[in-house]
Amino acid sequence: MSQPNPALAARLRTLRKESWSDVVLTQRQLAEAFGVSTGLLSSWENVAKPVTPPQPRLEAYATFFATRRSVRGRELHLLDIEKLTDDERTVRKELLAELQALRDDLEYPPTQPVFAPLSLWHFPPNQDIVIVCAQLPEKYRIAYTDPSSPDYVNLYTYADPDALIELYGHIRACNPASNVTFRSTDQNATLSADEYTAHLVLLGGVDWNPQTRALLDRVDVPVRQISRKGDEEQLDSGFEVTCADGTTRLFSAKLRDGALIEDVAHFYHGVNPLNRKRTVTVCNGMYGRGTLGAVRALTDRRFRDRNQAYLDRRFAGADSFSIISRVPVFDNQGLTPDWTLQENRLHEWPESSLP
Repeated sequence: MSQPNPALAARLRTLRKESWSDVVLTQRQLAEAFGVSTGLLSSWENVAKPVTPPQPRLEAYATFFATRRSVRGRELHLLDIEKLTDDERTVRKELLAELQALRDDLEYPPTQPVFAPLSLWHFPPNQDIVIVCAQLPEKYRIAYTDPSSPDYVNLYTYADPDALIELYGHIRACNPASNVTFRSTDQNATLSADEYTAHLVLLGGVDWNPQTRALLDRVDVPVRQISRKGDEEQLDSGFEVTCADGTTRLFSAKLRDGALIEDVAHFYHGVNPLNRKRTVTVCNGMYGRGTLGAVRALTDRRFRDRNQAYLDRRFAGADSFSIISRVPVFDNQGLTPDWTLQENRLHEWPESSLP
């Protein structure tokens, strides 16, 4: 018999609290839907002293969280498996396999697809996740980046701290059983072999993050970033796309009187070319607000569910995908892009006939 696993307890708690950002689901409500006491359900979510749910309860969790129909209406519903759609049954099967692996303290089965059923930022448990952020060029740093300063702060040397903090916290919350780390790099620094072959998340573009260019050069996405030469607007910089007919298109940020009014972001996700059992994800903008917008597309609780649902529908079955999108800037604040709006999606790959 397997020992109680804190990672399973944490995952069950995450399922209840984060599966649907607009739904507040209490332990009491879920316990009533499952036909158990609130105290028993609470013990299943107790990371300090977890109690392992029996197999039928794991199946109930998988069934309940496989479909949003479970929370439609005034009362919760634990649907019969026969009433699930084919897509919902697939989600249920994969979620149940994950929960059983956590119960038995096993690595998630290798049949797990690149795209997790709940969120792109949910990874199989007990697998390392490494976030790589560019190092801020020395000319842009403040005095506190000097290690000899009493007020030295290492994070001040990172190029995209807003995006890093947003993403690191979210990935940690989604993956309590995984080791999530972050680091910066520059032209003179390299990642270790273990870091290169983990789940990689690259923040920032080719201007300051050489790892972004190196990894994208190894995949077949038809997008390349043309670097900026300075801080001012340049019409020849942006994301260049090679179309199926061999022509190219350039998508650039927009500035007015030196102020950024619209950034452009590139989001890529696919198989890690250095380890086919891991993934690589790139969140990249022409400016910092574009990088943050690429991150918040799947972390902002007001937009992440609809954007994730769009990915699941648009790129179902794909090993990799790419979206170039607008990132509106209002009152100097970068806004989260809504990928369900066609005008926000400048380019998508692979191409599709999806209406």
